[in-house]
Amino acid sequence: MNFARVSLSLVGIAGVVAVALAAGVIWLMITQPVMVADSVAKGEYSPLAKAIASALYDALAGLLKYL
Repeated sequence: MNFARVSLSLVGIAGVVAVALAAGVIWLMITQPVMVADSVAKGEYSPLAKAIASALYDALAGLLKYL
């Protein structure tokens, strides 16, 4: 495997992760705007990270239920 293939694979994985995180943040901003605003205003990002992880987990579990 040469360097070009490995680098394209890593860029693809990073892109998929970035899209998933962005989708999680957008979903939380729509469904829980007060929690997102409070977390950002206070500078405490752990509740936001937990909510994003929970939303992504629920979405993945829902997708896997259909497979």
